[in-house]
Amino acid sequence: MEKEDPLMRLEREERERKERGGSLKAVMWVLAAVALALVAALAYVWSSKTSLVKDLEIDKQQLTEQIVSLQGDYEALSSDYDSVNSQLDSSREEVAQLVERIKNTEATNRAKMRQYEKELGTLRSIMRGYVKQIDSLNTLNKQLTVQAANARREAAEAGRKNAELAEQVSALTDKVAVGSVLKARNLSLVAYASNGKVTDRSSRTAQMVMNLTLSENELAPTGPVRIFLRVKDPDGNLLLDGTGATFTLGSDMVPATASREIDFNGKDVEVSIYINDTGAFVKGIYTAEAYTVQGRLGQAEALLR
Repeated sequence: MEKEDPLMRLEREERERKERGGSLKAVMWVLAAVALALVAALAYVWSSKTSLVKDLEIDKQQLTEQIVSLQGDYEALSSDYDSVNSQLDSSREEVAQLVERIKNTEATNRAKMRQYEKELGTLRSIMRGYVKQIDSLNTLNKQLTVQAANARREAAEAGRKNAELAEQVSALTDKVAVGSVLKARNLSLVAYASNGKVTDRSSRTAQMVMNLTLSENELAPTGPVRIFLRVKDPDGNLLLDGTGATFTLGSDMVPATASREIDFNGKDVEVSIYINDTGAFVKGIYTAEAYTVQGRLGQAEALLR
């Protein structure tokens, strides 16, 4: 092997050294460029992350404000109905719990934030439902209040009219009761001798007859009616024919001189009642009163000489 010239060897080594130095510088420049790129990338990532966190914090703050505002709306909402109030209390508790949860959750927990947004939307919908329900109930309550007031007025008016009608019925009933009482006219007391002729002599009088007309009355009940006579002599003594006839006068049971039953059909009825077997007749004025169980029909007198 040929031995290398020392000068040439030194030149060669110098060239190799320079080549190695150039390569090292190139590598250093490449590494520096990579380092700068990494620093720039890290700075961008950091800046982007910081901006994103700020945006998420703002979103959290806005969501928190919306929930707190909804909480105030729930607190301001009131109702006069127990069933609605019970539901409101439950929803208020849900809103309060949501406020606490969002305060205790990091803004970067986007999954939770989206969940809270959905819950906020649901609670808002429930809120609108409460408002609509309360409005409907208030409207219905007003309608029922008006109807109740109208019903009370109508009831009061009906009560007043019923009272007036009752008074009218009572008055008419009284009128009917009064109108249904039998009345008599043309009452007369006549003395007859034994030969059947009218007389005014006490010594000739064998009997007396009470004549009267029961007046027409469509309101009075039809059917049998008994007429009672009470005849008193000039001294005021009641004449009795021995039959023992009695009737009720007021609240007392009193004796009658004579009586007769007739059939009343609502039309005029001519009635004659004979007074016999009462003993001798004396001078003076005889008084005869006619009655039914309803009351007194009238009175007639006869003078015997």
